[in-house]
Amino acid sequence: MNLRIKGVGFRYDSRKALEAVTCEALTGEVLGIIGPNGAGKTTLLRCINNTLKPQVGVVLINGEDVSGWDRRRIARHMGLVPQSAVITFPFTVLEVVLMGRHPHQPLFGGESERDLEVVREALRLTDTLRFATRPVTELSGGERQRVIIARALAQEPDTLLLDEPTLHLDLNHQLEVLGLVRRLTRERGLVTVMTSHDLNLAARYCDRLLMLEQGRVYAVGAPEEVLTPANIRQVY
Repeated sequence: MNLRIKGVGFRYDSRKALEAVTCEALTGEVLGIIGPNGAGKTTLLRCINNTLKPQVGVVLINGEDVSGWDRRRIARHMGLVPQSAVITFPFTVLEVVLMGRHPHQPLFGGESERDLEVVREALRLTDTLRFATRPVTELSGGERQRVIIARALAQEPDTLLLDEPTLHLDLNHQLEVLGLVRRLTRERGLVTVMTSHDLNLAARYCDRLLMLEQGRVYAVGAPEEVLTPANIRQVY
């Protein structure tokens, strides 16, 4: 499994958000996208999953340009954990994770035994099976974030995309969630790309880092190569 971003550029009307961004992520690897606010981190993640279409450049999955994929195909290959997953209706945890099976289901069909097997496995992997019948609104922030990750895993994706997955979590829950992400990336052979504002956590849990400055690649490589005092002074 291989994710390649080649020369991606994107503008919001007159404002340039990304310019000539090129990088690669491989199976079993966590790629962290870092940079100050407004650097283009979330925009790049949205270009990867085709929510935004780059005006220049391409995003390739195993050599195939994803710009022609429909939303259903995207969802079968990419699981997204958004920055703020707001769930106000008291769905049970099982119901929330079952939503991840929609890309695999017939248009008017219900869940199959196969769907339930995949969901139970996603719950087991994220240690949320014990919450299956509880309303998701009753869970703590860390527990709820694990449920959202389980929903993404239920899509059976090749690629896991996470936008600031530790935002609004306390330190213990941050370590818990990122430890889970790294473990699942290794065990499931995923390509994982996540944005992060926390350089310490990014250094600890990412295999490689892509540092953005004003929409451009400033540095890319292993954490110790990217997070040098000189780079941090320049970009932050």
